[in-house]
Amino acid sequence: MRNIKHANRFAVIIPVYNHGPSVENVIVEAVKLNLPVFVVDDGSTDDTYDRIRRFADIRILRHSQNKGKGAAIMTGFLEAARIADWGVTLDADGQHDPRDARVLIRAAEKSGRAVIVGRRTGMDNPHVQWTSRFGRKFSNFWVRACGGPLISDSQSGFRIYPLPEVMEWGVTARRFEFEVEVLVRAHWKHIPVLEVPVGVNYLPPRERISHFRPWVDFSRNAKTFTRLIVRRIFMKRPVSGNKD
Repeated sequence: MRNIKHANRFAVIIPVYNHGPSVENVIVEAVKLNLPVFVVDDGSTDDTYDRIRRFADIRILRHSQNKGKGAAIMTGFLEAARIADWGVTLDADGQHDPRDARVLIRAAEKSGRAVIVGRRTGMDNPHVQWTSRFGRKFSNFWVRACGGPLISDSQSGFRIYPLPEVMEWGVTARRFEFEVEVLVRAHWKHIPVLEVPVGVNYLPPRERISHFRPWVDFSRNAKTFTRLIVRRIFMKRPVSGNKD
């Protein structure tokens, strides 16, 4: 049984893959939250590990080879669940301001046991690549089509998840598509999915470190959505916990 006295313990989880130039600033700001910080190096081949191991006040987890963002997040969940009731995930590319985690935390504390998604503002700015804008709309539509929540930023990686429950929802995707499947699975389990606005620092394409490959990852998302829709139609159909 969960210890009620510690029902609001939070830990930060940062999945990292070849984010050497940006990860240090992200960690510096995350540490200022005064929460346990888990950095999961997902088989980086650059100098990422040399940079993160300089920090004495974080916990480093490593994959010997790249397994995907979802796999890194799950590795972080497994360790964070030993000491925390909530996992705060944020990306290592510098697009999130870790200070905004406090906004998500306040929402989580009031929510019961919900998934809190940081809805990125400013995504319509001209310097934001069209693939990012299209990808978000594409993903939002299909999350809903799969029986997931009505949400405006299903691709935001800045989130809070309840631990250890999230590891028991049956999410099978282990790369970028993890972040859309987990929303659908949460809704199927009648777990509320709530959004709160957060800022975003979208650097110009030449400066931004992103491993998102539009056509490859759109294809993977499409396969995930197809699998979820097939399950929804041909297996026991989950009933939405919220009325439309």
